[in-house]
Amino acid sequence: MKADLVFINGEVITMDADSRIEEAVAVKENRIIFVGSTLEVQQLIDSKTEVIDLCGKSLLPGFIDAHIHLVMYGLNQLAISCKAQNITSNEDIKLELRKKVQTVPKGQWIRAWGFNETTIKEKRYLSIKELDEISSEHPIMITRTCGHISIVNSKALELAEIDVYTSNPDGGVIERDANGALTGKLIEKANMRMNEIAKYSEGELRQAMKIASDHFVQAGITSVHEAGVSDTDTYRLLQEAVKNKDIAVRVYAIICTLNNSHEFVGKMLSAGVLTGTGDERFKIGPAKIFTDGSSTGPTIATREPYTSNPNDHGILYYSEDEIYRVLGEAHKKGYQITVHAQGDRAIEMYLNCVEKALNEHPREDHRHRIEHAGISTPDLQDRMKNLGVIPIPNPPFPFEFGDIYVKNYGERVNYMYPVRDFIDKGIICAGGSDAPVTDYNPLIGIHTAVNRISSSNSEIGVNQKVTILEAIKIYTINGAYASFEEDIKGSLEVGKLADFVVLDNSILSQNNNSIKDLKVEMTIIDGQILYKNEALVKA
Repeated sequence: MKADLVFINGEVITMDADSRIEEAVAVKENRIIFVGSTLEVQQLIDSKTEVIDLCGKSLLPGFIDAHIHLVMYGLNQLAISCKAQNITSNEDIKLELRKKVQTVPKGQWIRAWGFNETTIKEKRYLSIKELDEISSEHPIMITRTCGHISIVNSKALELAEIDVYTSNPDGGVIERDANGALTGKLIEKANMRMNEIAKYSEGELRQAMKIASDHFVQAGITSVHEAGVSDTDTYRLLQEAVKNKDIAVRVYAIICTLNNSHEFVGKMLSAGVLTGTGDERFKIGPAKIFTDGSSTGPTIATREPYTSNPNDHGILYYSEDEIYRVLGEAHKKGYQITVHAQGDRAIEMYLNCVEKALNEHPREDHRHRIEHAGISTPDLQDRMKNLGVIPIPNPPFPFEFGDIYVKNYGERVNYMYPVRDFIDKGIICAGGSDAPVTDYNPLIGIHTAVNRISSSNSEIGVNQKVTILEAIKIYTINGAYASFEEDIKGSLEVGKLADFVVLDNSILSQNNNSIKDLKVEMTIIDGQILYKNEALVKA
């Protein structure tokens, strides 16, 4: 049998059990048929074989982002980005909003995303008055970078039927000023509810999914764990997009909606659609609910008050009994379960539920997860180990948000997204970007996991630094393990899916401080080259 595609003379990082570094890989159709030396692979080459000389560059298993919002990321590309280089102030944002108003029919939504009051010139949110001055005939919504907080104008509040008499939802805040007037700021569940009001059309959703998939493929991402969509219709459209090949990356779709996540979980449990249902391109993932808020908001639920505010412990979406009522039932019925839990208080509540569920209905290989696992103190790490829980930390967060973490949590940054501790304790963890909250580029995640330095060059919990190979592992084979798929992907081994990424240099020879500067030269999914950076290939 001759190969269809062969890579030679490379730094082939297999991520197999022995962490072998080889030179060559051969592919037949969509499977790996050989991993070894350049000399040995010659026997699989004939005149029809495409041969690519890597010239010492790294070839790795395709990156697996174990916590990302594909749909949300794509939708944001249709809106104004507050992270754009030309936006450094609220005045810049207002200018972009005014431009948008001129092109959008009255009554239709004007949206912006990625706002961060800590990096903007004025160090404050825009006011409802400022947004009303831009337009009283368009609903306007500016979403904070965390995705958990927004600022809206009066028209948006009107459409959501929110006025001064509207009560705060459980787990959310409709902010008011000292006089009781609405400020337009919506926090947690109030924000999530507004997302439902400001929903996109099916056409926009389909466009967004393709954009996201294309961007992820260009970053070397071959599989994603979709961490939550806006509603059940979007979940359906996600499956259609994979079927129609508008989404090229493989999708492990977590059962979760951003608002009232418990309702969607209940519907899926009633329908009997179990974790693992699907195929190699689309599979149903774990049942998930939100327990607390944003690490940068800050709105996460902590056991001790925030360093920045001794009167604030954050927000909880559900009581422990409510968490157990939803996820305990999911566990009982055979589902993998998980939660969004950032603060140590929220993490502890979830682990209590997992422990109770396992005591009442023991299961050997449940692989229950915990998304983010933000402040994971040693006692919580030990419980994760004993319960067999897989944390899904966000390695790139300290790069963009590390300075905010130091301000809000002080020395607790030493246990935030603690990949070093997880590895040392034998806890399998997988990495996720949580894009669009931060950059989806896995190389930034790997860079930050290795260096633990923020974008301002400040050290953020450097005790949690890992090696390059360890960082690659959490973005490859560990991601596959977190979705019960380590037998078909996540490492370069004979018989596994031919999902690869080729970098423009050797990652193992890089100075640690320059990992983030590496570029993806090629992405292969199912044995097909889906992305090729022509400028790099020619060079």
